[in-house]
Amino acid sequence: MTSPYARFNDPIIAEFRANGGTVSQFGRSLVLLHHVGARSGAERVTPVMAIPDGPGTWLIAASKAGADDNPGWFHNLLAHPDTEIETPDGVVPVHAAVLRDDARDAAWARFTAASPGFQQYEQRTTRIIPVVELTRRD
Repeated sequence: MTSPYARFNDPIIAEFRANGGTVSQFGRSLVLLHHVGARSGAERVTPVMAIPDGPGTWLIAASKAGADDNPGWFHNLLAHPDTEIETPDGVVPVHAAVLRDDARDAAWARFTAASPGFQQYEQRTTRIIPVVELTRRD
């Protein structure tokens, strides 16, 4: 049985890969986040909106569309912060770090400015939506 996440994500992943990082409803704002299950050890790929934050740095938000819990990929990055992303320009090895306090708030403001959907997600939940900084590693 296919999970609801796979039914939603798999066509986006396929379109991203087939069109050099362009996805019809998202343009070139996505990256494909590779992550390893914290408990299962299974390798996974999840499309997420990414905001470039200087050379070799991207911001991603663990919004889960405003659900009351964080997405699985967030827990996986906490357990395995060294990973990689697929960008429109190729695969990049990255290190994930959760932003805190003022840095998180400033980054979150960039998400709400970029897409009204993030404002709606914030209104749907009582949790503080984490923002993760992905930094290129050598």
